[in-house]
Amino acid sequence: MNIIKNVALVRGQIIFEEGAFNNEATPPIGLAYLAGILISKNYSVNIIDGIGEGLNKIHPITEFSGFYSHGLSDEQIVNRIPSNTDFIGFTAMFSGEWPQNRILLNKIRAKFPNALLVIGGEHATALPEYVLNDCKAVNYVILGEGERVLVDLIDSINNDVPVSEVQGIAYISNGELVKGNTNNRLKNLDAIPWPYWPEGLLEKYWEAGKSHGVLTERDMPMIASRGCPYRCTFCSNPQMWTTRYVLREPSEVIREIRYYKEKYDITSVQFYDLTAITKRDWIIRFCNELMQQDFKINWSLPAGTRSEVLDVETLSLVKKSGCHYLVYAPESGSENTLKDIKKRITLSKLTDSIKIAKKLGIVLRANLVLGFPSESRMDIWRTLVYGMKLSWLGVDEVAMFLFSAYPGSELFNQLHSAGEINIGDKYFLELTSLNGKFNTLKPKIYNKNVYSSELAIYRTSGMLMAYLIGYLRYPKRISRTFLNVFVNENSASTVLEHRLKDAIALFKLKKS
Repeated sequence: MNIIKNVALVRGQIIFEEGAFNNEATPPIGLAYLAGILISKNYSVNIIDGIGEGLNKIHPITEFSGFYSHGLSDEQIVNRIPSNTDFIGFTAMFSGEWPQNRILLNKIRAKFPNALLVIGGEHATALPEYVLNDCKAVNYVILGEGERVLVDLIDSINNDVPVSEVQGIAYISNGELVKGNTNNRLKNLDAIPWPYWPEGLLEKYWEAGKSHGVLTERDMPMIASRGCPYRCTFCSNPQMWTTRYVLREPSEVIREIRYYKEKYDITSVQFYDLTAITKRDWIIRFCNELMQQDFKINWSLPAGTRSEVLDVETLSLVKKSGCHYLVYAPESGSENTLKDIKKRITLSKLTDSIKIAKKLGIVLRANLVLGFPSESRMDIWRTLVYGMKLSWLGVDEVAMFLFSAYPGSELFNQLHSAGEINIGDKYFLELTSLNGKFNTLKPKIYNKNVYSSELAIYRTSGMLMAYLIGYLRYPKRISRTFLNVFVNENSASTVLEHRLKDAIALFKLKKS
């Protein structure tokens, strides 16, 4: 029996279509958490971040014309894996990147024929049987939350325990899929070791001006909760995390913030939580305890949150405690659509919360989605009008996305069962090409009530109109955007400003 001692945790590159504007590079907090728990169990761990170690390096993907990778080349990633590695854990988060992930995994297997190769993440959890059959290089898929499962799997191998006894993994045996229990979620997040960040990795993101959403000089990724108690039909959360919603103790979150402040001199904390604010008493305790500290720190919620508990009292505390950027996720301006997608919100109450937040001076973003399968043309127009309303009320940017059927979601399962989705490279690349120049005018959609090009026009014109309303009604934003894009090196108040800075930096690199 080969004893596993040396572990490599690997993340591939960002994949995008030519002309894509959204190209967000963020630190691999998932791998950092896995590394933290493995190190606590005395395993030797190396993180190979194919994005962070090759920021602003672009490579054409020869196998898929018109697509590029952002980060290290395949060969550079493979060569960074230590030669004595026994176990390789690979994260497959986004389904749109799977075709390139598969190419990279096969190259890793060619160089490490005897290492155990395991894959986890949203994509692998949603389609374990497909992944295992499509990429024979992979031995096991870790389903859902990974810390406990990863340790249990390695321990079982080292102790010669049958892997069939490990919960939370999937593998092929005698041509059949074997899938273990995935409901054994971690209940005490404060018992998990904090993320382990290799020396210099975070600095690479800070020096390149990369972070999630907006930008300050040294943004620190953190997680205060896991999961989401809701069952929106477009989201893969129920399959990845189940609907168990687990919160850390506010004091423990603040203790971690203090540690990063002292070690890295961070300027802001960015919470990557799926749904950060759902419990009123928690956010009140967090804000009050944070304000009692002997240090000041900005914080933001770039991934989006719900509004039910964000009233005058809580939003006032949120602002006073240092929150400078908040993302609301209404998804639609149509009550019919909200009911169909099981988005349990009341638009009028969400709008009231936005008015309060804006009055308090918080920079706001709202996320809307166009083209859900059940939507009528009128439903889509209602969402467009609602987006214009939010811009008029002061929301700094209203982002409009086209519906994507992501594996693991209820809508994906419905569309796949109906024959609307054929799983394969073409489908995966369509997921990652919605912002590319080839699919901007005629994207892949799953709504039969409007034309593809029509929906693309709605989206583009809707976002342009939202920004136009915002800049004309609030002209001070013009100078803010100009200064942040062209003068302030480490500042971006909105995602648009951040993307413009990225585009300019990339243009300068290409020119030089």
